[in-house]
Amino acid sequence: MKNTTQRVAIVTGANRGLGKEVSRQLAEQGDLVIVTARQLSSAQQTLEELGLDNLLAAQLDITNQESIDQLVKFVEQRFSAVDVLINNAAIHYDTWQNVVNADLNTVQEAMDTNVYGAWRMTQAFLPLLQNSQQARIVNVSSGAGAIKNQTGSTPAYSMSKIALNSLTLMLANQLKSSGILVNAVCPGWVATDMGGSGGRPVEQGASGITWATNLPANGPTGGFFRDGKEIEF
Repeated sequence: MKNTTQRVAIVTGANRGLGKEVSRQLAEQGDLVIVTARQLSSAQQTLEELGLDNLLAAQLDITNQESIDQLVKFVEQRFSAVDVLINNAAIHYDTWQNVVNADLNTVQEAMDTNVYGAWRMTQAFLPLLQNSQQARIVNVSSGAGAIKNQTGSTPAYSMSKIALNSLTLMLANQLKSSGILVNAVCPGWVATDMGGSGGRPVEQGASGITWATNLPANGPTGGFFRDGKEIEF
C-alpha cells in the first residue's frame, strides 16, 4: 500500500516498450504505479519482470468505456487521489500507406485508441486527479504529430498525434486553474515493437516522459517536449 507521501501513477499500455520502462522509472523513484494492459495476464507478467514492490497490475482497454470505469472503481477502492496519468497506449504506426491511399478504417482505429482513449481516460480520472495537490497528465505524442512534419506518410498515426497534441493544449488551458499540468512528450524514435530496430534506447525515450511527471507547481503546461526541451507543435 502507498505511504502518505507516495504518488499514485497510472500508465496505459504499460506491458511493453515505453510504458513498461516509464513504469519502472516511476517505481524506482518511489511512486506507486498502476501498470495497465488490455490483458490482465500481460500486466501481471510485467510486474514479475520488473520485480518492484510498488506496482499494481490492472486490466484496461482504453477503447472501452466499461473497462475504464472498472479501472476507476479499482483505483477508488484503494486510493483517494491519482497524481500522475500517462496516456501512453497507441496503435498503428502505418508506414505501409500514405494520405492518398489510406484505409480510413485504419485511421479511425488509430483515432479511437490514440486520441479518444487518452480523452476517455482523462475525463474518467479527472475527479481523482483533482484530489491531488500536484497532478500531472502526460500524453505520449510524437514528432509525427508536429504540423511542420506532415509529408503524407503514416497518415493514421500522424493524424492521431496531431489531434492528441490539440487535446493536450485544450486540456491544459481548461485545467490550468486547478493546478493540473498537462503536457505532450515526444520520446523520439525509440527501439520498441512499434518503433522497430535502430531507434535510441527505450530508457532514453522514457526519461523525457518521467521528466514531465516531475515538473514543479510553476512548471509549464500545454507544451510539447522532447528530452525536457520544448519543441514546436
